[in-house]
Amino acid sequence: MSSACFTGHRSIPRSEEISDRLYNILESWICAKGLTDFYAGGAVGWDTLAADAVLRLREKYPQIKLHLVLPCSDEEQTARWPAAQKREFYRILGLADSVEYVSHRYYNGCMKDRNIRLVEYADTCCFCFWNPDNFCSGTGQTVRLAKKKRLTIVNVRDYL
Repeated sequence: MSSACFTGHRSIPRSEEISDRLYNILESWICAKGLTDFYAGGAVGWDTLAADAVLRLREKYPQIKLHLVLPCSDEEQTARWPAAQKREFYRILGLADSVEYVSHRYYNGCMKDRNIRLVEYADTCCFCFWNPDNFCSGTGQTVRLAKKKRLTIVNVRDYL
């Protein structure tokens, strides 16, 4: 078994093109490297897109698993989200193979702690959608942690 994590920005352009590209990249890693476990953070944007790609791939490769690592309770995480994003979150939550909460209450730093946990679980690579100009973002922090752990970084943004 080998594992990967996801990190990326909440706002991403051309979602369908990115989704298709990510699906193909993940499929190649599943076939070539035997990836079985995928860890996503449950945020809108990249996390949702990545989780959906894993769920679609799971139909073809039933051995793969989607694990959600959430920073706080569902209610607190989605409190300010529009209804459509909440529906998508709960759909993914219901289909995930496991769900872990860093905390049941939001606190300053729970997102950072979630990012640390995502990298801890990954042993092979980190699939990201990251603009390196945005160095101080949570995505940038997670990529730096993944590099420090010597995970392979696959920035899907570079494949568009």
